[in-house]
Amino acid sequence: MSTQPARPASFDKLGGLSYLNPAAPEPWSSFVEQIERVRPYLGSLERWIETLKHPKRTLIVDVPIERDDGTVAHYEGYRVQHSLSRGPGKGGVRFHPDVTLNEVMALAGWMTIKNAAVGLPFGGAKGGIRVDPASVSKGELQRITRRYTSEIGVIIGPNKDIPAPDVGTNAMTMAVMMDTYSMNRGGTATGVVTGKPIALGGSLGRQEATGRGVFITAREAGRSIGLPIEGARVVVQGFGNVGGIAARLFHEAGARVIAVADHTATLVNEGGIDVPAALAHTAANGGLAGFAGAAAIDIEDFWQLGCEFLVPAALEGQITPQRAERIRARVVVEGANGPTTPAADDVLRARNVLVVPDVIANAGGVTVSYFEWVQDFSSFFWSEEEINERLERIMINAFNAISHVATEKQVPLRTAAFIIACSRVLEARAERGLYP
Repeated sequence: MSTQPARPASFDKLGGLSYLNPAAPEPWSSFVEQIERVRPYLGSLERWIETLKHPKRTLIVDVPIERDDGTVAHYEGYRVQHSLSRGPGKGGVRFHPDVTLNEVMALAGWMTIKNAAVGLPFGGAKGGIRVDPASVSKGELQRITRRYTSEIGVIIGPNKDIPAPDVGTNAMTMAVMMDTYSMNRGGTATGVVTGKPIALGGSLGRQEATGRGVFITAREAGRSIGLPIEGARVVVQGFGNVGGIAARLFHEAGARVIAVADHTATLVNEGGIDVPAALAHTAANGGLAGFAGAAAIDIEDFWQLGCEFLVPAALEGQITPQRAERIRARVVVEGANGPTTPAADDVLRARNVLVVPDVIANAGGVTVSYFEWVQDFSSFFWSEEEINERLERIMINAFNAISHVATEKQVPLRTAAFIIACSRVLEARAERGLYP
């Protein structure tokens, strides 16, 4: 009898329950509460609001593979299309041992809001497999990816739903997904996924896009309250493709990154961490643990460090009301999806902490994914300089629009972003009508 491989005993200690927050509310509940908070601002579109609380399509798939030792293992996979009113679904695929349908639903919902808030012609989608990539071999991981792609192949496609990398996946995962989809369709379809290797139709600038977007919105938020980046103290949770890139850009702009955390260690150096050295150490050792340029502290002490910018760039549910009471940052810039619970949002607002919400702060990745999708359709590719210029322009314009609504209606930036996004999605839903 075969079962899914057991999670490594070290996981909870290094990357699971102690690092995250087991008491956090279910992500979907947080998303629904965020939707409810914009109800008073929707006018005649309010009659469609229930649309946003019901994902359009939810697919649960069994992902069986033959392991290297000849046994058969089963993994559970998901693909949720939250809304397709404004265009094809768009959202990443997460490989993580704690992936749940509830989480994937919420992430798909946030993608709907994010794409609409930035003005991209996409709906929202998300996928995931409950698997620890470190617990399987490279060959097993490829077989998992191919079987999952085949199972969800009925609902994805360049004009239907376009996956991308997320936690536990990368450009090579997307290469395997693209190849599997193409083989099943009998022709190469580069536009079925984004975040691919450059050789397979990927876009220059994509790898750094999310972290770059976090930095751009942090800079613009700072300008809006007279807080310059140069000389500012920065604390970053998550030191991977988002947090690590953002930390490097802060460092290059003259900020002082005083603390960083990942699933292996939480480190502080009030004099400033050598970010390039920390990134090199992480690349060589798989994590921050053992980095000599900073001292280890407890994760709970991390949240009360005095700083100007706090960047949670790990997973959802990190900033609870209890942690929000201890935060000593002036600006929280959400590099992760859903890191702040609605109740914690209220605490931070009462304490006059400016929160730049995930749906704008980390939208750089999906924005450059949009560029990649467009380039694949046209088979004409832009330079990295062009990519970064277009990204900066879109991010600044989106932030300014959200900031304007926040000021006009005297609401937090998150509510302002949801007002803009929900209005756009529901207007499209109303214009399309119901079929049949």
